[in-house]
Amino acid sequence: MEPLSRQGRPGACGSTPPQIRDTAYGRVEGVDDSAGSGTYFWKGIPFAKAPEGALRWKAPVEPAAWTGTLPAKTFGPSCIQNPRLYSPGNANTFDATVGDNLASGHTPGSEDCLSLNIWRPATGATGLPVIVFIHGGSNITGYSGDPMYDGAALARKANAVVVTANYRLGQLGFFRHPALRDTAADPSLTADDQSGNFAVLDIIQALKFVQGSIDRFGGDSGNVTLAGQSAGAIDILAVLTAPNRRTAGLFHRLAPLSGGISLGTSPGFPQPVNDLAGNKGYIPIVSPVPVHEALANLLLLKLLIDDGSAADAAAATAWAQGRASAEIAAYLRGKPASTILQVGLKTVGGLGNSTACGPIPEGTVVAADPIAAILAGDYVQVPVLAGLTASETTLLSAFLPLVGHAPGIQLPEPQLFQTLFDPAKAASATFGGVIHPSYPDAAAYHAAVAELDARFFVAGRDNLLDALATRTPAQVWSYRFDWRREPAPWNDIYGAAHAFDLPFLFGNFGPSLYANVVVSAANQPGRLALSDAMMSALAAFARTGNPNDPALGTAWPNWPRKLVFDASDTARRISVQ
Repeated sequence: MEPLSRQGRPGACGSTPPQIRDTAYGRVEGVDDSAGSGTYFWKGIPFAKAPEGALRWKAPVEPAAWTGTLPAKTFGPSCIQNPRLYSPGNANTFDATVGDNLASGHTPGSEDCLSLNIWRPATGATGLPVIVFIHGGSNITGYSGDPMYDGAALARKANAVVVTANYRLGQLGFFRHPALRDTAADPSLTADDQSGNFAVLDIIQALKFVQGSIDRFGGDSGNVTLAGQSAGAIDILAVLTAPNRRTAGLFHRLAPLSGGISLGTSPGFPQPVNDLAGNKGYIPIVSPVPVHEALANLLLLKLLIDDGSAADAAAATAWAQGRASAEIAAYLRGKPASTILQVGLKTVGGLGNSTACGPIPEGTVVAADPIAAILAGDYVQVPVLAGLTASETTLLSAFLPLVGHAPGIQLPEPQLFQTLFDPAKAASATFGGVIHPSYPDAAAYHAAVAELDARFFVAGRDNLLDALATRTPAQVWSYRFDWRREPAPWNDIYGAAHAFDLPFLFGNFGPSLYANVVVSAANQPGRLALSDAMMSALAAFARTGNPNDPALGTAWPNWPRKLVFDASDTARRISVQ
């Protein structure tokens, strides 16, 4: 690779074209889309070796340097995952094949998935703020190549470099089995390898790539905003609170959207806690280590039964007890990733725990109690911009039984996809045809959702921000997204649902699956005005660490007050609460 100092300024006369840049591992060629989106972009850049074979359930390893120029014009594969509404279809696309996979159970994606994508304005500017976004999906689904996360509009609006990254999902991303932690069987194991928190380590590795290479794309490695939504928010909060501030210097602002990091035992988390005994209390975000270890052992037993190695649970237990750690580890690593995930889906259901795939608070990679770590000052103290939507759990209505209500959406996902995600068919769908009959109307349904929100998302948000405010009260901001102007029946079924703020923050109202059905000509003026204000606030936060911007039309106070983002069909409505 030619040294950077000899390459000349990208885009200058007689020098390297602007779509060709160097990374710490080699040269990449992206796309000059200045005539289209007004950006240069690079997609599918590897930031770690493929975590497969002997590297499955190991901390990510730096990619090998490459010679020549690596094409970076298309997204890399998604991380392999069980199919859901939020998963890619075949060929990593978000189209009708999403429904095909829902019906067939096909697991899209690949283990060789640790890549990231970069967008920047099509200018010669340098020293730009950097926004690194980590997608959501309950840590079991999702993909940085979802059109909703396209970074072009945000890069242009914020005059920033936007990065999105993949990370391992499901039991491939979070898995803590003693056979994989036995240093007598494998002396090469590090403390990170033993943690089980491989997805969190993937995100840290992506941030290390940004630190080592983003300056060459015009970004300022000293001004990185780490953002994430849902599971992505949970995971970046794990990065924020990693023990001994091990992630200090990798990022400089944090934007966790629709996520928290509380255990049921965290200081200040409201009681009683919802638990496996059937208590209908508050719902923590993070499960304790014993839950994860029990799930890992249960997955092994189910795999043995699934492939015929054991006839039942007793025989599977005897098999595991009679084998050395090295043999068990080889058995687990020899299973196809699709089998791990498909059997793993049944395993999670077996314990009935909704937070089984997520950060494991083992004290090395993830703090033993992240809220306690914040209160003790053992975290990276940076400005924090948090957000929730007004009706988070309309998108997660299967959780309503956790607070004593009937499930919301009564259609299985394949049928729901066919009913609501085709704009023509959605126009003829009805509230009663989608939502459980125990809810006579939208008002009754949203009242139940509000109770679930209060015991889940709001409880986690308040616990987090109250803790942060004890340390940096002048650096904590929060918003609530209230916009609900979708065409019927989406407005009654979903409203201001989980993730519905993301198209506004990214400036993308198509062609993602959600945007295709929630936009209309009628709501366009107010929708675009609100999006412009929200993008301006995120841009200000990325530049300065403070989201206040004249585009808001009002001052944004610190937590516990919050800004409410809303709009009519024709104009934005932004207020303070």
